[in-house]
Amino acid sequence: MTALRKYTRLESSGLWRETPEARLRDVVVGLREATLVLSDPKTETALSQWSLPAVERLNPGKMPALYVVGDADSETLEIDDPDMALALETVRKALERRRPKPGRLRNWVVGGLGITCAALAIFWLPGKILDYTAAMLPEATRADLGEDALEDLTKLTGSACTSKHGTAALAALGKRLDPAAPPQIVVVKDVLTQPIHLPGHIIVLPDALITSAAGPDVVGGYVLAEAQRAAASDPTRSVLRHAGLIATLQLLTQGTIDPNALDGFGQTLLSVPQTTLDQDALLGQFDALGMSSTAFAYALDPSGETTLTLIEADPKRNGSTPAVLTKSEWAALQSLCKG
Repeated sequence: MTALRKYTRLESSGLWRETPEARLRDVVVGLREATLVLSDPKTETALSQWSLPAVERLNPGKMPALYVVGDADSETLEIDDPDMALALETVRKALERRRPKPGRLRNWVVGGLGITCAALAIFWLPGKILDYTAAMLPEATRADLGEDALEDLTKLTGSACTSKHGTAALAALGKRLDPAAPPQIVVVKDVLTQPIHLPGHIIVLPDALITSAAGPDVVGGYVLAEAQRAAASDPTRSVLRHAGLIATLQLLTQGTIDPNALDGFGQTLLSVPQTTLDQDALLGQFDALGMSSTAFAYALDPSGETTLTLIEADPKRNGSTPAVLTKSEWAALQSLCKG
């Protein structure tokens, strides 16, 4: 170390007391690389040797400088040479910097763990709580969340369209597509431009999609496609993400959620782009339900280029069997929002 090399072999006079009862004795103080050697000035015999890291000054800033070794007070040393006093202070500081500091490492470790825990709490834990809550909610609670989300959405789209025969046609369509657990199909007249899905097996369709469809197979295809998206990405999690961590914890622990927590969720839904469909999986659903996929394929892409799989592998080229809706039900569905 530079400080040690600079002062190596520096010497000065000093007064040494071997014990508190002993008389002061003239000594030659020799600064070495790691020690302070006290010698008899006449015989040059070493009288004592101090370890530099253990040297402590009792009167900083005062002269003559008074030193002891560690906590022991049996030996003292007085030095009136300012150069030697400065050298001792410089070397002591240099050695102190070289000394291992376990506490510093511990502080770094503890600090690092603290930062890691904070990062986990901020970024990782909330997501895990959302996932856990979404997975644990019973169907009845999911349905309630879906209704709350639908209520916020209809602030923008207007109320869901209803009529005696049209509502019955929607129920018939849902049962035709999933006899065991029919989806709740809702139709709105304004703002909405594409189908969306909500918790509780709720599928929301724009009226324009129905009135422009070539037949009920097309509408059925849109419902199946949206149900596929819902299965791939649980809509409950989207609702909880919007509601926030506090509302999610309330729902998890109390079974209820602040209705205001979903304010603005409908606007968020309208801006979410649709995900790509797995056409092979969708074909399997058309096949299982005895439905034709061609009309739906052309509704998605009039050129048929991007939906060629749905066209070429149509499981019911001659039409759905049984029909997705009766003629009267289809007519009632197309006029649902006209009343």
